[in-house]
Amino acid sequence: MKKRVIILGAAGRDYHLFNTIFRDNQDYEVVAFTTAQIPFLTGRIYPKELSGKRYPKGIKSYDESELPSLIKRLKADACVLAYSDLSSDAVLTKASIVNANGADFLLIAPERAYLKSSKPVIAICAVRTGSGKTQTTRYVSSLLKRLGLKAVIIRHPMPYGILKDQIVQRYTTLKDLDKYKCTIEEREDYEPHIRNGFVLYAGVDYEKILRAAEKEADVVIWDGGNNDAPFIKPDLMITVADPLRAGNELNYYPGAICARLADVLLLNKVNSATKEQIERVIENLNGINPSAKMFSADSVVKVDNPKLITGKKVLIVEDGPSITHGGMLFGAGTIAAREYGAAGYADAKQYAVGTLKETFAKYPHLGMELPAMGYSPKQIKDLEATINRADADSVVSATPTILRNLINSNKPIAQVYYDLAPKGEGFDNVIKSFAAKLKRKKKQ
Repeated sequence: MKKRVIILGAAGRDYHLFNTIFRDNQDYEVVAFTTAQIPFLTGRIYPKELSGKRYPKGIKSYDESELPSLIKRLKADACVLAYSDLSSDAVLTKASIVNANGADFLLIAPERAYLKSSKPVIAICAVRTGSGKTQTTRYVSSLLKRLGLKAVIIRHPMPYGILKDQIVQRYTTLKDLDKYKCTIEEREDYEPHIRNGFVLYAGVDYEKILRAAEKEADVVIWDGGNNDAPFIKPDLMITVADPLRAGNELNYYPGAICARLADVLLLNKVNSATKEQIERVIENLNGINPSAKMFSADSVVKVDNPKLITGKKVLIVEDGPSITHGGMLFGAGTIAAREYGAAGYADAKQYAVGTLKETFAKYPHLGMELPAMGYSPKQIKDLEATINRADADSVVSATPTILRNLINSNKPIAQVYYDLAPKGEGFDNVIKSFAAKLKRKKKQ
């Protein structure tokens, strides 16, 4: 008999596991998706254009809070965990809920869902969201370009719109962000690559995405999401660690898997961390992956208009996922405000409206920083209203998208940028060696 399966996800690996493992597998029937972390996804249908001939009506998504009743109502035999940035305790709690309601709890190894590329692949992943994957991808792609190789970037999925229109997305200009009706979270990760002149792919069906990217690439770069493992089998896997959250490299899922799979471990943000934090992360990583090459890097913060910070009372806007489910207590915006001498800070929590007020309630660890939430037009309006209500002289925006292009702010906005600065030549030499081997193969 077919096993009836519920896939627990957040519009990312859940769809990838379905496409690669379950869609055409006669031994299983996927009866539902559940959603968590990302708002406004409850009730959507994974459409027939993606679900295939075995699921002509598509597959419905439910809020994960309904899981106990869903298991019983849909007679599920097993639940598959398919999203990221969860503490070990959270994973075990979900397993307990699933088992207590009569279903098996499954964790599927990344290797089982790997796509294999005809081109060399560099995967850039992390132990936690907000560790610096995208800035590392920017650095690596730019270095490959200087070495004479064309890198095409494939980004971990964020399909929060109409799924049948997002099967394969190719981005080459900033106008494509509007074409695909991107949320702020998508813009945060896509926009810097586009501004740097790289072709970027994303979407839902990563088999089709990979085959399209291969046609125009010397090297495929996987730019991961949260702390998820890559969808494409890497020839070189780089995992970024964050000493500001020392210890998380051991007890967050699946970041600890990414740490163990890494060929290269890159300890980022060492210029913002204490000696004790750095030493703890190094010890932990050496303990679980002693064969990996380990390097360190600074995350260098720059601002386009420091005068908007110095001596001013500022409202700080940070990258949304990093400080919400990523659990970061502060980000590049706070660092910039300190470095450039802000005179005071507005507490965003006091001014939050609508869905932003709900966000602060959902993530009680949030401090004075405002997460750049923008998963719907209404939420972008709530973000704008919160900013405009705040008692501040200016806004310090550390979301990688240019916020002033998306909202009408009644305050001037200082844009924060942050770049990777590896220490020494070791990290560069790894990439140069990879490039040299590829060039030799191309000549043969």
